[in-house]
Amino acid sequence: MADENIRPIIKKVKKVVGGGAHGGAWKVAYADFVTAMMAFFMLLWLLNVAPPETLSGLADYFTPTTAVSSSNSGGNDPLNAGKNVVKGSNAVIDVQLKPQKKNEEEERKSSEGGNEKSEPTPEEIRDLEIQDLIRQQEAENEDYEDLIEKINISIQQSQTLNEFSEHIQMEITEDGLKIQLIDRDRRPMFRRGTDEMYSFAQNLLREIGASVQNLSNRVTIEGHTDNTSRESRQGYDNWDLSADRANRARRVLFSAGVTSDRFFAVLGKASTAPLYPRNPERNENRRIAILLMRETDSVPRGYEID
Repeated sequence: MADENIRPIIKKVKKVVGGGAHGGAWKVAYADFVTAMMAFFMLLWLLNVAPPETLSGLADYFTPTTAVSSSNSGGNDPLNAGKNVVKGSNAVIDVQLKPQKKNEEEERKSSEGGNEKSEPTPEEIRDLEIQDLIRQQEAENEDYEDLIEKINISIQQSQTLNEFSEHIQMEITEDGLKIQLIDRDRRPMFRRGTDEMYSFAQNLLREIGASVQNLSNRVTIEGHTDNTSRESRQGYDNWDLSADRANRARRVLFSAGVTSDRFFAVLGKASTAPLYPRNPERNENRRIAILLMRETDSVPRGYEID
């Protein structure tokens, strides 16, 4: 009976049931992580091997200056196709991956090429030089015309020289300004057969010398005679006479202020260049020719000067 009075002892054991393997959810998360890492390192590798032009294009794509086009053309690989096309619901963003620096350089070269003129040919350079020479001679001719007017006015206003103005002839030639003192009927400038100059001729020469003394043009003086033979026993002829008269004129101009360094030549031409070739015996063939030489080069034949 004693055993019947012993109450049974009930031991309650709480059984803790573990989570087991928890299924395959962790594998999915790990796979996503590994995939992301692979994609990251793949991106780094692609950026490392991509040419600078492609990288510049990618940079342009991520700038706010992208171009939106409704076209569906284009590739999906910016590293190969040169374009990145992002498809949306209604539009396609088409970004041309061109290097910005290269475009700027090409535009600069294109602009310079458009503004740059082709090199002139030798013929064009020659024509430009001649045109410039013509302009210089036109300006020089204007100076000669002013000098002619100045000499004419000074002689006309002179009471002693006014009546001798017919002895002077002035003209502009290819070589410069030619001023000629010419013999007239019954009024020669030199005593017959000598280089002795009459006073009126000396005064005319001094007036001319005063008018040109401040110029820089070189001076050539020529003596001319008619065809009358004056050869003497000592051999003194028209060559000697024309040279002596030219040199006499040089001395008068020098005394009027024309410096000696400006005289280029003093020549005696006898009767070889008459003023009137058909009448070599005329008094007007006896003359003194003073040439104010041009300071510019001669213009080639075939070009006109105003």
